[in-house]
Amino acid sequence: MYFPYLRGRQFELIALRELVEKNVLSDRIIPIIEPVKLSSTLIKTIDAYGENKRPLALITNPRVGSFSSDAKEEKNEKLQISLSERLKGNPYILYMNLLRAKVYPIKFIESHGDNMGTICTDKDAIPVYEACFAELDTKYNLIPDEGGFRRKIRKNRVIFADRFNKQNRNNDYIDVNDEPFSEDHLYYKEDGYVGFADYSVVGEEYNDTGFAPYAVAIHIVYFDTDESLRVKHFVSDSNDDISDPAGKFQEALAKLIEWNEEKKLDTLAMKAFEDLYRREAYPGLGPVKKLSIMHHLELIGKYFDRE
Repeated sequence: MYFPYLRGRQFELIALRELVEKNVLSDRIIPIIEPVKLSSTLIKTIDAYGENKRPLALITNPRVGSFSSDAKEEKNEKLQISLSERLKGNPYILYMNLLRAKVYPIKFIESHGDNMGTICTDKDAIPVYEACFAELDTKYNLIPDEGGFRRKIRKNRVIFADRFNKQNRNNDYIDVNDEPFSEDHLYYKEDGYVGFADYSVVGEEYNDTGFAPYAVAIHIVYFDTDESLRVKHFVSDSNDDISDPAGKFQEALAKLIEWNEEKKLDTLAMKAFEDLYRREAYPGLGPVKKLSIMHHLELIGKYFDRE
């Protein structure tokens, strides 16, 4: 099983929704959403997975973003009611708890005891797992691939790591334009895990403020000859200032299209990139990220579904 861990920003959510609506998401992929904002897009994504009878994991105690405070604001009352209605009795939602040191989530267990999972990335939070969850039937437990976690958290373990080598600036990807991404899909079973999880091509770092980049970069994962995953970065050339993002996108996109003439990656997202190239269209940076995520998840699904 693969568990892509995505923050609930607009284009991450749209990527997840389009994958399931267009029926290109493998049954062996369960997305995990850490909701960072209470939004209609989040509700529509939950609706899409329910309507298509597909599982979706939702973190109930997000660490980043404004979701928790949004839910308490009077102006968001309708959204809060809509979300509660979608979640009530929804058999396709798996509830996840981010374990924190000395925080014992009793209410979480009482509410979701028969359909829950944990995420433990802090060694100081391991005693919380041992005290509250070790004897319970948690569906999945995401942990780093480290001995201190493996020795104490033994059931239904999912290896969790950030496999995206995020650079400070898009321009920096020019120097690392092709690099290893992950081998977790090859070895997670023999390493004692029931699945693997990562942050796709977004990375763990969270920033809720946007900015105009000097360079445009498109990140595309692909399988090497040994079936490990690599990531190729396609970067624009005219990167001296922030002007003409559409032109920068076309520069990066032209490199992607030329490269894929040999690779022949055939996903819904790659077809969308090809269409943008033919039309010389610029969808904005959010949709570009959306397509990169969609490509990654569909590619992993194709790998699973051929087994």
